[in-house]
Amino acid sequence: MAEPTHPQTPDDTIGARDLTAWHTRFGRWLVSVFTALARTVRPAAGRVVDWSAAHLAFVIFAVVSLGLMALLVEGVEQVYESLTERDGLAGLDQPVLDAMVAQRTPGLDSAVTTFTDLGGAVGMPIIAAVCAIAIALWRRSWTPVVLTLIAAAGSVTMTVVGKDMVDRARPPAALAVPPLEVSPSFPSGHTLNATVLITMIVYLLLIETTATWQRVLAVTVGTAFVVLMGLSRVYLGHHWLTDVVAGWLIGLAWALAVITAHRLWLTLRDRGDRGDRGDRGEPAETAEGYERGGSGTSSDPTTVTP
Repeated sequence: MAEPTHPQTPDDTIGARDLTAWHTRFGRWLVSVFTALARTVRPAAGRVVDWSAAHLAFVIFAVVSLGLMALLVEGVEQVYESLTERDGLAGLDQPVLDAMVAQRTPGLDSAVTTFTDLGGAVGMPIIAAVCAIAIALWRRSWTPVVLTLIAAAGSVTMTVVGKDMVDRARPPAALAVPPLEVSPSFPSGHTLNATVLITMIVYLLLIETTATWQRVLAVTVGTAFVVLMGLSRVYLGHHWLTDVVAGWLIGLAWALAVITAHRLWLTLRDRGDRGDRGDRGEPAETAEGYERGGSGTSSDPTTVTP
């Protein structure tokens, strides 16, 4: 790979934090389990795609996580029904909506509608795509785009599945600010998708940034965007509070699953997959060979070579 024309930051650290270092017993167990699974599956998978153990571990973990997320969505549905029956958190839905309605003014309604459109089916994909592509061009690797696409695919899947499973009615049209929406209310798709995609973009930015103030700014702006996106849905009367809370929780869980899958991939890649490649006489992969201008061989087939 040719030397980059701009300063390059390591892709496996956030500040002083090494993303390939697993400090908990569970984390180390996770690495060992998926390393073993990837290396077990690799001989059979090699007949279809010649992927390293790092890539296979990423795919296996992502698929398993998506399955677990489907169970989580079902669990959230059951919790929601329980809360509705017992008048728990769901009991806050109407009072919170009434409080939001009391704060409305024509000017604020217009401003909040403009903001909430950023998290819609058009606005949010554009924001995520622009950010992911910009980071990919800077790093000269398609990895940020791939991670964002995987995160988005899972997010949309869980939104659709959740709405179909619960089929909850939206707040009364009389309390909503037009334009009205007709899809089921639970969970809030705007909130869930914004949580997933913004969390992923912030994660990718944290890897790229070198100054503490830049990381603090990225986290602050990202958190504010996600929180305000959820609250905007309640303010406009398009969702109940519990719809938004579910969107935050499910979205954050899925984003963290994708981030963990990426860390798992980084860990196996930096270990070189020597055990996988040695039996075929191929050179071992090294951490230095990936987007750092080192002499090792990159394990990322999506890296763009100028």
